[in-house]
Amino acid sequence: MRIGRLGLGAAGLAVAVLLVVLLFRITGSRQAASRPAPPPAAIEVPVTPVVQKIVPVYLDYVGTTDAIRTVTLQAQVTGYLMKRLVPDGSDVKKGELLYQIDPRNYQAALDQAKAQAEKDEAALDYAKASHHRNAVMSRTGDVSVDTLQQSASTEHQDNASLAADHAAIETARLNLGYAEIRAPFAGRLSLSLVDEGALISIAGTQLNTLVQLDPIYATFNPPDSDLPEIQKYQAKGAIPVDVIVGQGTSAQYHGKLTFLDNTVGRSTGTITARATIANPDRTLLPGQFIRVRLHVTDQPGTLLVPQVAIESNQLGKYLYVVGPGDKVEQRYVTLGSDYGALVVVDKGVAKGDEVVVGNLLRIGSGTLVKPVPAPPPPQPAATQPAATQPAATKGDSQ
Repeated sequence: MRIGRLGLGAAGLAVAVLLVVLLFRITGSRQAASRPAPPPAAIEVPVTPVVQKIVPVYLDYVGTTDAIRTVTLQAQVTGYLMKRLVPDGSDVKKGELLYQIDPRNYQAALDQAKAQAEKDEAALDYAKASHHRNAVMSRTGDVSVDTLQQSASTEHQDNASLAADHAAIETARLNLGYAEIRAPFAGRLSLSLVDEGALISIAGTQLNTLVQLDPIYATFNPPDSDLPEIQKYQAKGAIPVDVIVGQGTSAQYHGKLTFLDNTVGRSTGTITARATIANPDRTLLPGQFIRVRLHVTDQPGTLLVPQVAIESNQLGKYLYVVGPGDKVEQRYVTLGSDYGALVVVDKGVAKGDEVVVGNLLRIGSGTLVKPVPAPPPPQPAATQPAATQPAATKGDSQ
């Protein structure tokens, strides 16, 4: 009987403890639910301000390079080729000796012409003296008029012979000079078509081809719709031209627009244009495909943002801007051309807006952020925008 009472008392004590624990938990839960939730932590994001600059405006085209001068070197005299003085593909200077034809026959012809001239000059001296003597003696009647006339005729004939001798000397001197094939201008040789010992005929044996490389032409075909704008800025002065080769993003060569044709192609609707490009290192060769960029004017007050800040969705291009209270605002933007790491924004932002350039996957419209200055992007040269997006340039033609 006593044992039963003790067991009942222990069970009651356990129930009481359980009720106290449950009451404590319920009270704690109600207190926790009644407390306000802590504010979300601000996400640290790098930002950079929208900048306003003067940027160049370009007209972009595809073109090819052409040599200003190309000549085929040919012989003007017959003879055996004695020497090739420069190797194939050499850069040569104006007047440099390239080929030497055997000059001995032409040197002998020159010597013969000079000797004949000396002979005829001696005969002319005698004819002059004889004519003078007969003229004096004819006054006293010691020489007939016929003899005087004969001496005068002989003097004139010898004078003409001497003039012919001088012409023969000049011809022989020219032929001797033609035995030397010299570069008519500075340029680069191609493959030689003759070797030493070959017989060069006067029929016009081709020896080699020489092209001028500096400067060089950049030829392209703007559409006639661009023609008024090109002419407008050309009237104000020479239009600078940049040339980009291959997959480059900056101009490697520079020059000026020097030619616009006087006719628009009926079938293509384009006009032939040409720029003269400096090529001092002779690395640009005729026949290359290039991109030609006309710097027609400069546009002031252009807004630019880093390209890394641009996102896109089905509605278009957008970026994030830090708004009031350090909360993110989503702005849809209209973009222009690329300039290195920057891109032109035609609509959607204002000067001084802080644009988010990092942690873009962790934020959205209304996100609380802690803005920190981002490292400045590399600034492009004013005349060298990136060539990856031609949309904001004024023209693009094949």
